[in-house]
Amino acid sequence: MEGLTQFLPIIIMFAIFYFLLIRPQQKKAKQRNAMLAAIKKGDKIVTIGGVHGTIQDLSDDTVTLRIAHNVNVTFDRGAINSVVSSSNEPAKSEPAKSEEAKEESK
Repeated sequence: MEGLTQFLPIIIMFAIFYFLLIRPQQKKAKQRNAMLAAIKKGDKIVTIGGVHGTIQDLSDDTVTLRIAHNVNVTFDRGAINSVVSSSNEPAKSEPAKSEEAKEESK
């Protein structure tokens, strides 16, 4: 019983470190990996160095960004800091809806 009471402060310290430091860091890493896996062509992103660009090409470990007219730069996928805006694939279906609205108004 006396041996357990000697290790109790160490066990409590480990639990505090786990819940205050280790667990939040693991959650953040999981969110970042999900964000990097979800990027697609046409997304506007910001790199860790602060370069803003639009994704032109993707591979498993590299990303080609268009940062200006006819200026493409290749980065590692890990150099992406955040996604500013996603590409608008659903926007292609919107013109069909507006055409239907025009026909209904006639």
